[in-house]
Amino acid sequence: MTPETLREIYGNPSLKATEKVITKFDHHCREFIDNATFLVLATSDGQNLDISPKGDPAGIAVVESDSTLLLPDRPGNKRLDGMMNILQHPYVAAIFLIPTVDETLRVNGRAEILDDEKLRARFEIAGRAPRTVLRITADEIYTHCGKAPMRAGLWKPETWPTSRPIPTLFEMLRDHTCLPIESTDQCDVEKVYREGLY
Repeated sequence: MTPETLREIYGNPSLKATEKVITKFDHHCREFIDNATFLVLATSDGQNLDISPKGDPAGIAVVESDSTLLLPDRPGNKRLDGMMNILQHPYVAAIFLIPTVDETLRVNGRAEILDDEKLRARFEIAGRAPRTVLRITADEIYTHCGKAPMRAGLWKPETWPTSRPIPTLFEMLRDHTCLPIESTDQCDVEKVYREGLY
């Protein structure tokens, strides 16, 4: 496959699609980020890619300036895949989501990891501050249309499964790791989540 072949298959993007990219967080971007509760962060070590889900109450990140935003790192599995990637290759991409809103916001830029105590304290929840905060300097910012979430029925409860369609996390961990797991009950999974949210 070549770029020319792809263009023959798909044609050219519209002027709106090519001209929508901006480099500063305007009032629309700020309002979107202020209301976002979920994002997916993509990182790379320069060769391999990782993506990581991030969630918080509305305002998951804070726009610090016209070109930078701050994203606290909440407790996770301590693998630090994304953080280690950023140390080697600072380029990241994030897609922000707001429940019930089909459109998403994309931010491409460069990240740095900060552990300043005052900065971390700004993002304290339930008496716990994050251990680090990412500062992302935006190179590109743009909206995505809502077709993908609409196709997925992402915000339409009538399209959701009526019961969990897959095994519990602990069942999958047992089978993936071959390590002993005391319980595979979903209630025990949710208990671990509640105890480690912040």
